[in-house]
Amino acid sequence: MSRFSNLGHRLYRGEISFDFVGRRKLWYSISGVIALVAVIGLSTVGLHLGIEFKGGSVYTVTKPGLTISQAQTEINKIVGDSTSQVQSTGDGKIRIQVSADEKVSSDTVVKDLSTDLGVDAANIDAQVVGPSWGHEISQKALLGLVIFMVLVTAYLAIAFEWRMALAALVALVHDLLITIGVYAVVGFEVSPGTVIGFLTILGYSLYDTVVVFDTVKENTKDIEKQNKLTYSEAANAGLNQTLVRSLNTTVVALLPVAALLFIGGGILGAGTLNDISLALFIGLSAGAYSSICVATPLLAQLKEQTPQMRALAKRVAQRRAADAKAAAAAEAAGTTAEPVDEAEQAVADGVAAGMVGQRNQPTGRARGKGRPSGKR
Repeated sequence: MSRFSNLGHRLYRGEISFDFVGRRKLWYSISGVIALVAVIGLSTVGLHLGIEFKGGSVYTVTKPGLTISQAQTEINKIVGDSTSQVQSTGDGKIRIQVSADEKVSSDTVVKDLSTDLGVDAANIDAQVVGPSWGHEISQKALLGLVIFMVLVTAYLAIAFEWRMALAALVALVHDLLITIGVYAVVGFEVSPGTVIGFLTILGYSLYDTVVVFDTVKENTKDIEKQNKLTYSEAANAGLNQTLVRSLNTTVVALLPVAALLFIGGGILGAGTLNDISLALFIGLSAGAYSSICVATPLLAQLKEQTPQMRALAKRVAQRRAADAKAAAAAEAAGTTAEPVDEAEQAVADGVAAGMVGQRNQPTGRARGKGRPSGKR
């Protein structure tokens, strides 16, 4: 744990750095492949909608000792296939969902279950669910999603700038597409709880992206006053400064969700927990990835297209070429190269060490103490 904390400190101080922005083509390729698989899954397989969206019947069987496998075997015989969903409710009851696509009447199912399972018909509660309820929920969820997207875009454009709003919006769509695509490819059932999970992950994804963008904004505030770092390098420094915080937040958020998914839904058999916890688990993971590998690299790419940042990149390249030439000449003469300007160094140090907390002593100032400057 101390090593992880030390890693975070060194990342914050700029002593080490992972080049996320410079390797954006790699991240774009990975995201593109995953998104392509998701689109193919959605267009070919489609979503497996629950009976709340398609309509159907729900049977709750009360019989001590009845197992899920016994109920699944009997309902498969009654409807003629294995599409029915059988879950344990956790209070000794078995919940069986039969889609409206199955052309078996409710009375027939209750009668056959009573006979095959050896349970009185009075202990089988039958409910018919129409598709209108799920349709209404879907319409309201879609409307809420559109309003959320518009408000988020407007807020980010005002609080930051339109390029950050666009990058954050792309990351949000990326997270939603991957999460929904996983449901289509794997065939998980989509229930109202799943829709709630889809909407919940948007908030987390946006929060993580805004934290990174806020640091990038602080780091690049005076970026044009120096010629040591490009915008992409300053953005990458901000990303590294918040990397450990993002990872910590993601791990803490994933732990309770994983407990609900793998222990509550998987081991203990409370299948209804899977509806929301699975969407959250996939969405939180995708959100952490997109804020690091999609949103910030895309923002840096958009900013590098502006005339100001292109001019800065040109000055940085010229500065580095001049520094390299001066260093080579000084090495040949057996002297030390001229120290950089203190004002520029202070801006660069602020980017590397973050805008909050103790700042490093400027290199040029420290170098002048008890040490010849190299001038003759």
